[in-house]
Amino acid sequence: MLHKNIKLAIAVGLLATAVWQFTEGNIGNGIMLIVIMALVILLYFKNEIILATMFKLKKQDMEGAAMMLDKIKNPEGALTNKQLGYWNFLKGQFGYQEAPLKSEKYLRKAIELGLNFDHDMAAAKMFLAGIAASKNRKIEANNLLKEAKSLDKHGMLNDQIKMMQQQMKRSQGPKQHYTGNQRRR
Repeated sequence: MLHKNIKLAIAVGLLATAVWQFTEGNIGNGIMLIVIMALVILLYFKNEIILATMFKLKKQDMEGAAMMLDKIKNPEGALTNKQLGYWNFLKGQFGYQEAPLKSEKYLRKAIELGLNFDHDMAAAKMFLAGIAASKNRKIEANNLLKEAKSLDKHGMLNDQIKMMQQQMKRSQGPKQHYTGNQRRR
């Protein structure tokens, strides 16, 4: 995987070479270099390892996806902000399944950097709500679930959100009110 600035330098070099080929009369070579430059620019905005990780997730290969994501050694230098947001989201998602409490920092960073799709942001907030609920931060968990529900416009996470709300209600137990007439034991 190449650093993002190296990808830009390659694209500029390919553009300069394509212009030179056009001026020399080698139209076919110039067109091919423009196509290759477009591919390099595409890979600048859509990181190839994150794309491969998403593909493995779609195939339900969680171990392969986690191994693929671990290939990114220096995410701050190699990824754009949105890609870094997805890197943190995926790290948080994989960490949530292994050790939920440790994945909180990744999920918060993903939300801070932003994600392209509302349903991804809703999933990140839902994971954070689960972590907050496990740390007995019920108000924060409820707020995050409300935000996740509002972001989930297509209803992809409705079942998971409802299940999490029910679990939070069960963990609170029945509320007992003190009337003043009860004796203390």
